Amino acid sequence: MRLVFAGTPDVALPSLEALTASRHEVVGVLTRPPAAAGRGRAPRPSAVHVRADQLGLPVFTPSSLRDPDALAPLADLAPDCCPVVAYGALLPPAALAIPVHGWINLHFSLLPRWRGAAPVQHAIRAGDTETGSTTFRIDEGLDTGPILLQEPTSIGDRETSGDLLERMARSGATLLVATLDALEDGALGAQPQTTDGVTLAPRIEVEDARIDWHQPAAHVDRLVRASTPAPGAWTMLMDARVRLGPVEFSDATDLAPGEIRAGKRDVLVGTGSTAVRLGEVIAQGKRAMSAADWARGVRLGPGEAFA
Repeated sequence: MRLVFAGTPDVALPSLEALTASRHEVVGVLTRPPAAAGRGRAPRPSAVHVRADQLGLPVFTPSSLRDPDALAPLADLAPDCCPVVAYGALLPPAALAIPVHGWINLHFSLLPRWRGAAPVQHAIRAGDTETGSTTFRIDEGLDTGPILLQEPTSIGDRETSGDLLERMARSGATLLVATLDALEDGALGAQPQTTDGVTLAPRIEVEDARIDWHQPAAHVDRLVRASTPAPGAWTMLMDARVRLGPVEFSDATDLAPGEIRAGKRDVLVGTGSTAVRLGEVIAQGKRAMSAADWARGVRLGPGEAFA
């Protein structure tokens, strides 16, 4: 089949690579326009844009697909199918009508659970032990289209959202190619999504990643892992924001919620249950460092606590 691939961030790269190595022909790539990044806030092309250029593929970066002029180049390519991985923009009906086999999305959850922009983060935060990847045909709803293939996977006890998403991006690329192969062969039919078990996974904002130390240690652990690497779990100390990497469980029960106890080799913080042991700490304006090194630098006083 002739394909136009739509994707934007790093997580879409394994699928782009897998499709270009498949029996199908990638005739173009659709990605979001360059966005401001880095200290200078200079516009930078997306990860998919950069790789597509390296592969010699035509790249299209419309600001909106609702503009008929933006759709014309896509229609001229006459794609049979448009596979999608984290493109980052809504597809209007006029765009959905272009490819014969539709727009096939690779979504990182077992739909209908965790429809939305951040399914992996929400699965970890909710304490799910299993998630998976789904390929489905996009319709006008939010991840509501009929399902083609699904592949479950377990969630590791210590996996962050970054770890899990990286792993699922690789396995999901294989699932996406298998889906397109089966569609071309006429060996795959789409099944409507059930209305049971629907949950939503909106984007996690910075404010959502603030740690509530009155919650149990398991809750704190899941929040931090779900927010790593982005947007980054954080807390406050002496009117300054402190970002925290994944924590470990401790048996200590003598610390109040948020109370910090720094030893020579570790730093414990109280929660609503047992304490947690801090791992990596990023103080405001500083580089990442071990919790013990950070504690020595801030010279914590008795009873110091995160808020």
